Amino acid sequence: MTTAATTPTTNFRRDDDILGHPRGLAFLFGAEMWERFSYYGMRALLVLYMVKHLLQPENAQHVIGYGAMSSFLASVFGITDVQPIASQIYGFYTGLVYLTPIFGGLIADRWLGRRRTIVIGAVLMAIGHFMMAFESFFFIALLMLILGNGAFKPNMSSQVGMLYSPADQRRDRAYSIFYVGINIGGFFAPLVCGTLGETLGWHFGFGAAGVGMLIGLCIYLWGTRHLPVDNAPKRGAARLPVASLTTQDWRTIVSLLVLCVFVTFFWATFEQQGNTLVLWIDGSTDRSIDLLFWQGEIPTTTFLALNPFIVFTFTPIIIALWTWQAQRGREPSTIVKMALGCAFVAIANLIMVGAVWDAGTAGKASVIWLLAYFAIVTTGELYVSPIGLSLVSKIAPVSLLSMLMGVWLATSFTGNFVAGYLGTFWSVMEKDAFFMMIAGVAGVAGFAIWVVGRFLDLSGGDKEAA
Repeated sequence: MTTAATTPTTNFRRDDDILGHPRGLAFLFGAEMWERFSYYGMRALLVLYMVKHLLQPENAQHVIGYGAMSSFLASVFGITDVQPIASQIYGFYTGLVYLTPIFGGLIADRWLGRRRTIVIGAVLMAIGHFMMAFESFFFIALLMLILGNGAFKPNMSSQVGMLYSPADQRRDRAYSIFYVGINIGGFFAPLVCGTLGETLGWHFGFGAAGVGMLIGLCIYLWGTRHLPVDNAPKRGAARLPVASLTTQDWRTIVSLLVLCVFVTFFWATFEQQGNTLVLWIDGSTDRSIDLLFWQGEIPTTTFLALNPFIVFTFTPIIIALWTWQAQRGREPSTIVKMALGCAFVAIANLIMVGAVWDAGTAGKASVIWLLAYFAIVTTGELYVSPIGLSLVSKIAPVSLLSMLMGVWLATSFTGNFVAGYLGTFWSVMEKDAFFMMIAGVAGVAGFAIWVVGRFLDLSGGDKEAA
């Protein structure tokens, strides 16, 4: 049973299907794929760019705002070395990227509507990527990317769910398909942007990310007529319909907020991939390759393509597993899946402890450790990220859908902020102790989700929703 506050009326289109799904899903898939290409392409280079080039004394002095930022980090966190500063800036950036979707969703729900907000966000992000080509504008470029992502991200994710009626059981599969699009973009991003940045120059990589963002915007505009009807709020009707929310709606909202607290720590450990793990790959992994047609070292950023590659490789397998379990009445609940996702991240970091020991005896660790790490940590991601997006789209009151999608995405804000803080310990701890610390955080988070989840109400008025 769905309450009046959660029932869409004409906010989804019945369109000609492509492979069993509305045609609009293909356009959202393509637009999100290229947007994620731009985001992950830039992110793959960010820490290396700061550590190896931008934050070196001879270059940092030309960056607008760097003096104020370094003074702030020194006074609050007591960090002055290049690597911890880069790690903390990375944490601030990737965290704020997932805080602003709350406001982007609110703006769309109350004033501009989802379509216009998405277009504004895409334009801001394209500008930000191209501004990265100018070193002095580094922090201004990051700000443009943060604001643009906040406008773009929650409204894209909520539009996927709005392609389907409330009772349409294709919704979970649609989010898994959408998530594959995200990770196709994430797979090619480090291969293209990362390789260009490391071989031709940092600015070539950042420029490629900007081109990707423009392609995503063009795809979105091309497919507008196939997308959900955008009932943009009329002038003078900006107030949120709080009075129309039922008691069940409020219970659902509170439960989502509680769950967000613990999912934060999943992201804090998972997001070490783009931070400290990059430094491990760069300095402590044997990246040499000796083939008949090529000899040399695999670029560091190439390894970041493993996570998205495994996502779209493993997704059909995991969906098949859940289907098999469901047929036998054994499919894990949403809460259990998320707890298992944290457990997988903990195991992946324990694998890296083995890599540290291997490097201690061999000088550099075998690449096999990284392959095992990415296989396990990505499995954990698949048990948390798309499941959460689908959950919010099903149970959130429709009048607050984009904002609550932004709140859910904001778990990556707090998670990345904590990830940046944890990353500052990289240069002062033994590496095996560091990976054990990350494993411990993930394990405790998974246990907390499992325990607290037993008391949360995530039905949204429908017992099948969770």
